Amino acid sequence: MAHPSQLGFQDAASPVMEELLHFHDHALMIVFLISTLVLYIIVAMVSTKLTNKHILDSQEVEIVWTILPAVI
Repeated sequence: MAHPSQLGFQDAASPVMEELLHFHDHALMIVFLISTLVLYIIVAMVSTKLTNKHILDSQEVEIVWTILPAVI
């Protein structure tokens, strides 16, 4: 039954909905793990003192891999 100010799904009324809730929980955990990994990589890249001068001068590569998916 749905309640006012409820943050989650309401109770499942069928076996299909029960499985859908399990799928949602599983997919949400995967998204959370991927987001945590990406956040860790971003923090590690920003906080490191080591830089590669060839990476900083690769604007051509960035332009290509930004425009190429739009063309495809």
